[in-house]
Amino acid sequence: MELKQVRQGQEEKEQDHPLHNPLLSPYKMGNFLLSHRAVLAPLTRQRSFNNVPQPHAILYYSQRTSKGGLLISEATGVSDTAQGYPFTPGIWTKEQVEAWKPIVDAVHAKGGIFFCQIWHVGRVSNQGFQPNGQAPISSIDKSLAPQIRANGVDVAQFSPPRKLRTDEIPAIVNDFRLAARNAMEAGFDGIEIHGAHGYLVDQFLKDQINDRTDKYGGSLENRCRFALDIIEAIVNEIGADKVGIRLSPFANYMESGDSNPKALGLYMAGIIK
Repeated sequence: MELKQVRQGQEEKEQDHPLHNPLLSPYKMGNFLLSHRAVLAPLTRQRSFNNVPQPHAILYYSQRTSKGGLLISEATGVSDTAQGYPFTPGIWTKEQVEAWKPIVDAVHAKGGIFFCQIWHVGRVSNQGFQPNGQAPISSIDKSLAPQIRANGVDVAQFSPPRKLRTDEIPAIVNDFRLAARNAMEAGFDGIEIHGAHGYLVDQFLKDQINDRTDKYGGSLENRCRFALDIIEAIVNEIGADKVGIRLSPFANYMESGDSNPKALGLYMAGIIK
């Protein structure tokens, strides 16, 4: 009986050891010390009327906050051309920044670490979401086929996009930079660039979408240039310790495949490490 109790006590100690509970063990993410490794992923909520975060988001995010836990906000538009879904939030106006502040404060009050995911949907849009009914912008002028939404019922329709001119691209990079600066003003701890799943950054990265012949197309290095320009601009604005990027080289969501996803992923990981 005594030997059994000793073994049971040893097993309980082993189970309590962080090595046996990796999800609950601390993790140093750059300058941020996380108390555990369970992260709130960005979830598109579509509750931000007129692209302005609403007060009920205070409860939503604070309910999901734990001391030392990392949260990543729902994808947040960098400009008025960035939208492709109803009621998604933005962070390009003063009103939007002010609306985010009490939400961020609520997360910080519970000891959470809060990153803002910033995005531009590119061609995953239609003229109804665009200022003055203009065409969505992209790396390409080829439109998407209609897609069934995640609810399995609604069908999304996409307008033919307009391929960005080379001289227009720095202005889009600047939109990302300003969005990052605005996120800092709103109180966020950092930002995550949405560079995945067929949205604008991914539209430049993937060779099955990007058919450009300028310095932003063709070779792997050229196709990655847009993403790296955005990273550099944001790092110069808010500091490298506050910047992350989400990538999905192997995904083909929204017709965003690549002929050599391994090379793409390794190149991006190697150059921004």
